Amino acid sequence: MKILSADYVLPISSAPIKSGAVAIDVGKIVFVGTALELADRFPKAAVENFGQAAIIPGLVNCHSHLEITSMRGLLDDVEHDFRAWLLKLNAARLEMSEDDIRASAIAGALEGARAGVTCFGDVGRYGWAGLEALKTVGLRGVLFQETEFSPDNATAADDFEKLKEKYFELRKAAADLVEVGISPHSPYSVSSKLFEKIAGFAVEYDIKLAIHAAESLAEHNLIANGKGFFTEIYKKFGLTWECPGCSPIEFLHRTGVLEAKPLLIHCVAVLESDIDLIAKSGSTIAHCPKSNAKFGHGFAPFEKFLDSGISVGLGSDSVASNNICDILEESRFAALAARNFPGRKRFISAKETIVTATLGGAKTLGLDHKIGTLELGKDADIAVISLANISQQPINDIFPTLVFASNARDVVMTMVAGEEIYRDEKSARIDEEELTIKMRKIGEGAIKFPPNNVGANDSV
Repeated sequence: MKILSADYVLPISSAPIKSGAVAIDVGKIVFVGTALELADRFPKAAVENFGQAAIIPGLVNCHSHLEITSMRGLLDDVEHDFRAWLLKLNAARLEMSEDDIRASAIAGALEGARAGVTCFGDVGRYGWAGLEALKTVGLRGVLFQETEFSPDNATAADDFEKLKEKYFELRKAAADLVEVGISPHSPYSVSSKLFEKIAGFAVEYDIKLAIHAAESLAEHNLIANGKGFFTEIYKKFGLTWECPGCSPIEFLHRTGVLEAKPLLIHCVAVLESDIDLIAKSGSTIAHCPKSNAKFGHGFAPFEKFLDSGISVGLGSDSVASNNICDILEESRFAALAARNFPGRKRFISAKETIVTATLGGAKTLGLDHKIGTLELGKDADIAVISLANISQQPINDIFPTLVFASNARDVVMTMVAGEEIYRDEKSARIDEEELTIKMRKIGEGAIKFPPNNVGANDSV
């Protein structure tokens, strides 16, 4: 048994504890209270006092794309055109070797661990890469195998069989800490028949789903009116795409997808009726405010989601669209964006965003029975954040200090199921120097596609 203590402990499920401590045994939390209480209760336990620090539940990044970490900054020249961004991303991804993809995913997972992230909801076209990365670094997560570009109903049956084959192969490689789910990419890249097949499969076998949905007004216009965005791509590849004639969320409802209670990623361009559908179905939302803003897509109605009783977590999205994986910074941006949202009725508090970054993220991935709070019986997924920087002083309220005056660089230790995977600038499992060299080499060899290079052989 060991005891971790610090100036602050944030159970999340209860009020912060000054001079608090957490007792851990065999990877589980066995007691949370003041340092004095735990010293009396467990007099023989080894104690480590982090001093000027906060012990919190591990941060949950409920939406990422670890396999494209090597594309950090590569696509910034086309972010004004989301369609061009997607095409350039996929063209660049096809140029990557398996070793490049593997190193990229591991680097992304390690970046998360260094930022206090203990759990990822990762979406991967090459699902094996994200799965391997989470296991290698020692993280918890749900790996969502993404569909190929499949908007034509005529290919739905074959596309579904290929997807199932990938899913079952990944299931064989899953581990205690990492589960496997499916990600039908989006309403504009997956046909109605394929959505229906995936939805039925997910409901029957209790498979977790994650879907990019209502990411922009352009997407809404495409799904509701059949105009713009990907229409020329469908024509170019000779695909028959049927316009649903409704909002993206309504489309997911009609195809039965919401019955599987999926994790809906982004939800920027949502109607009031969409929010009601999400809430009533028990679906959850991955809120990615920085990625949304970087594309100029706008801000999702975070306040409305919370006030509608929807479980919301924070996601960094890929570093190809956000550039960093820092959930503390994401929580700050989420709060600031919500406070400036047109028609807001109240201020989102710092505490609400920390809850979203921990317990909220755990709920979106269906893991809140294991993680998200510091409570008796839960797994010891923990982040320790230093409060020693002058820029954090004085600490009048721990929640604003974490949200508005702290970031990933203040994280001193990350633990998953009682095992330290990162401490004081060092990974417990990865040779960071070797990995950094690999990432630099990938960057030096990166192909710089011009923004307008959308040729006949380009793939999505």
